[in-house]
Amino acid sequence: MHRGRNYYHKEGRQPPLLSILLLIVPATAFAFAFVPSARAAHQQAGGITTAASSSSSCDQGGNRRQNNNDDASSTSIMPETNAAPSSSSVPMLWFQHEMSITAPSRGCHLITSQVNRIIKDDVSRIRIGMANLFILHTSASLTINENADPDVCRDMEVAMNKIVPGTWTTDGTFRHTTEGEDDMPGHVKSSLMGVSLNIPIRNGRLALGTWQGIYLNEHRDQGGWGGGHTRGIIITLQGQS
Repeated sequence: MHRGRNYYHKEGRQPPLLSILLLIVPATAFAFAFVPSARAAHQQAGGITTAASSSSSCDQGGNRRQNNNDDASSTSIMPETNAAPSSSSVPMLWFQHEMSITAPSRGCHLITSQVNRIIKDDVSRIRIGMANLFILHTSASLTINENADPDVCRDMEVAMNKIVPGTWTTDGTFRHTTEGEDDMPGHVKSSLMGVSLNIPIRNGRLALGTWQGIYLNEHRDQGGWGGGHTRGIIITLQGQS
């Protein structure tokens, strides 16, 4: 049976739709008053970082740094900021040296002690940092390898000669042959071994492993255009005290 407005008015009852609205409106107002929205919480926190098997921290500049942790899973809320370090932060130290070193012959030669002797006064001032060694030549190279058994140096040279044989200069493999049989193979070996090294500095010392040493690899018999095997190496130190 149809009931009009007058029926509900006479009986003192509310229409069904109006009753429902009277229940919904207070509940909605309560939710908005006491429960912050997800968007507002996200903006206030500056972003939520969820890390599985890792944790996050910030460096001096406020940048996020990821730290491995195989046993933990955590969610952290961190402000995103690119603020520069304060004026009270530790200043960065820079030093640079250039050394000349003469290899006694073609091959791989340990030069760790010579490098340490040149940088000792400056590297001792750095608690944490990095050392870069850069050789100024295209037929010599730098690498890090075993410092105990001298046979390793000998075997490294033998292996490089098998990888890039000098006969490639005379059998037509190479076209750049005007500077001698050992020249173009020296260029290839230099690129294979590399012309620079980065070594961490920790507590005033190069953080080399117990059996690690710095190698100067001389790839030529004549040392370029003559005059022996003298090679220049630039050493740059940077870090904080």
